[in-house]
Amino acid sequence: MTDNVDTESFKNLVLLKELRVNHRDLDDLIDRLSHDPLVDQLRIRRLKKRRLMLKDMIARLESELIPDMDA
Repeated sequence: MTDNVDTESFKNLVLLKELRVNHRDLDDLIDRLSHDPLVDQLRIRRLKKRRLMLKDMIARLESELIPDMDA
């Protein structure tokens, strides 16, 4: 008997983990840079925009991993 492994879900879980790590790292970087008065504010805005994109990707992947329930 062979077990069928849902490789697409596994790939999504790995990607989700990577996105969460990247989001957390960006959050830490933004926090450190925002305390430095010499940092370009445009750079901080771009980092925040990238962080928001990561958050949206995380939310999309999480919703895909939730199984559909028939009402």
